[in-house]
Amino acid sequence: MKFIVSSSTLLKKLQILGGVINTSNTIPVLDHFLFDLDSSKLMITASDLETTMISSVDVDSSSKGSVAIPSKLLIDTLKTFPEQPLTFTVEENNTVEISSNHGKYALAYTEGDQFPKTITLDNPSSTKISSNVLAKAINSTIFASGNDDLRPVMSGVFFQLSSDNLTFVATDAHKLVKYKRNDIKASTLAEFIMPKKPLNLLKNIIDNDHEVTIEYNNSNAKFDLDGLTVICRLIDGQYPNYEAVIPNENPNVLTIDRSLLLSSLKRVSIFSNKTTHQVRLKIAGAELNISAEDIDFSNKAEERLTCDYKGEDIEIGFNSRFLIEMTNNLDCKEVKLEMSLPNRAGILRPLDGYSDDEELIMLVMPVMLNN
Repeated sequence: MKFIVSSSTLLKKLQILGGVINTSNTIPVLDHFLFDLDSSKLMITASDLETTMISSVDVDSSSKGSVAIPSKLLIDTLKTFPEQPLTFTVEENNTVEISSNHGKYALAYTEGDQFPKTITLDNPSSTKISSNVLAKAINSTIFASGNDDLRPVMSGVFFQLSSDNLTFVATDAHKLVKYKRNDIKASTLAEFIMPKKPLNLLKNIIDNDHEVTIEYNNSNAKFDLDGLTVICRLIDGQYPNYEAVIPNENPNVLTIDRSLLLSSLKRVSIFSNKTTHQVRLKIAGAELNISAEDIDFSNKAEERLTCDYKGEDIEIGFNSRFLIEMTNNLDCKEVKLEMSLPNRAGILRPLDGYSDDEELIMLVMPVMLNN
């Protein structure tokens, strides 16, 4: 088995695939890349058993075969080369020899058949989506998903595909984000929960607009995009009824400049209690008063902002970290905060920056104020 490949092209592909590999693996072969050569087409696979990523590279070769090459050693070696052709030759003594313009390097390899077989999806349903839409859906929701091992269904993003729209939801029970697209539809109704790791990988590899094909069944999902394939195991379980927690009647509506609110929250939250991160929002007339206090250390901050407000005077407490994170993840100039009572969830919506076919709702639970 022998092939010639561009050093920079190979490095670029391997750095993307390297995101799948865990720092510590129970099965040693998972620390390797699987190189599967079929004449001029080289397929490279990386896996952690839950998520598998496959990419193809065009090479100069006429041979066939498969070997697993140590990932860290290979990437570290490739990083040091300027752009040049490299010749990979599989030797008899279980080593792969890499020949460059200046020298030769030998790496011990593992037989390709030791590498776990890639999952194939039985009778999958499929839908097509623009990569930019997918990236926006991931970016809008993933930060709100939880990290609680006891509630695995909340540690991913819920995909709800229907013949009317596509909806993406993430929640950790304190905050919830729902992103809906009315301009994209699926042929069949489907619901599944995507883990965070493959979504982060997808988010990082989308760099221009192209079509993504999503295939899915009850246990796995597969994303095909621009020469890359990501296959992952779905999170098993029933997603909570998120519609039930979104309050419909919110008569108190605050409209304010997003960056003004964000910078104010960031400043005031420095003075909040380090356990509760509580900030107090007091709204009356056209004035928003944001304050925080840490009684244990006598730290205290208060800011007054002008806003547009319709409703009764209200005083409500929020965890500043959640509010900052949500405001930070909105891509708009002005935001709207809708409230009903101090003990009911607040709804954050963008006022601009999104098309008519998009709907983005962010829900944040209040915290009890201690007078």
